[in-house]
Amino acid sequence: MTVIEKTRELGELIQNSPEMKAYKDAEAAQNADEATQECMKEFNLNRLNLARDMQNGKLSREEAIEKNNQAFEDLCEKAPLVREYVKAKEAFDTMVNQVNTIINFYITGSTGDCTHDCSTCGGCH
Repeated sequence: MTVIEKTRELGELIQNSPEMKAYKDAEAAQNADEATQECMKEFNLNRLNLARDMQNGKLSREEAIEKNNQAFEDLCEKAPLVREYVKAKEAFDTMVNQVNTIINFYITGSTGDCTHDCSTCGGCH
């Protein structure tokens, strides 16, 4: 089997993984829920206003970040599907990062900065 064939096989495994399924399901649920979509529109408008206020010197970067983070927490309270989506995306991204770390290890012999916490990489020990 060639590297390309194995890569395709890996891509199919990732595509059919529980992490990918949970991510896609959470995305579809979030997109289908009208109340969630309204909350997200409000959040995005708030972000634009924060960016404008920061650009105009009405807010510091730190204040804008703090207000944005609070607005995101409020969004998650009003629209729990957003939090479910974020958690599913984080789990999927973690799995993809683990795959990339393992591939990088076999190519370079290094995993970068090892934390000795295999949840942050593919595990080398």
